[in-house]
Amino acid sequence: MTDAAPSEPITIEHLDGVTIVHFDDGKANALSADAISAIDAALDHAESDDSIGALVLHGRPGKFCAGFDLNVMRGGDIGAIVSLVSDGGELVRRLYGSPIPVVAACTGHALAAGALLLLGCDVRVGADIDCKIGLNEVAIGMVLPDWALTIAQERLSKRHVQRVVANAVVTDSHGAEAAGFLDEVVPERDVLGIAVGHARALAALSGRAYAGTVLALRGPVLARMAAQITSDREAGASPVGS
Repeated sequence: MTDAAPSEPITIEHLDGVTIVHFDDGKANALSADAISAIDAALDHAESDDSIGALVLHGRPGKFCAGFDLNVMRGGDIGAIVSLVSDGGELVRRLYGSPIPVVAACTGHALAAGALLLLGCDVRVGADIDCKIGLNEVAIGMVLPDWALTIAQERLSKRHVQRVVANAVVTDSHGAEAAGFLDEVVPERDVLGIAVGHARALAALSGRAYAGTVLALRGPVLARMAAQITSDREAGASPVGS
């Protein structure tokens, strides 16, 4: 069953105990306020429904997520920028701390916030196509927020973290697998099916044991991210010079 109007960036499909969140804004799949809110709502439903055991976040053909909404990021409103980036951080943190497993079906480009979404998912399946995946912030003159650095250090390969964060090295899907953005690279036509297969297998785990283990295993990182996001919001809300 699929729910949502075609004009919305997110449509939801429920399939054999798995919620599939199809992210398709018809363009580059920018992480806008509307997209964040819609993904949050899908998580609310999946986490509260005992018949749902896992969630798949699926991109549009060739594009998983190209990063935060550039209309906001280039708009010059510092408060709006801080709010969007902090909301994105809350979403990444929520994915990483969700009491149900989350699988990414990475259909192509995943840059900046798109790459951070991958870091928040349990299992990341990527398409074997010509695409760009990585954290390009330094290359465009930006410093990653502290919460993003925290999850990058947590999830990325120790061998690659300096190059893909500080040096802003962006790679194809195979390079992303080596760096730790992806767990598996498969033919493009198989991405969603394999991701759903992983989700079904994870959904078969004890939900109580999974949620408890996530809290114990990831709790310190989740708490650090929460504090960092709160600090960013407070700093962004402060008058200039305060």
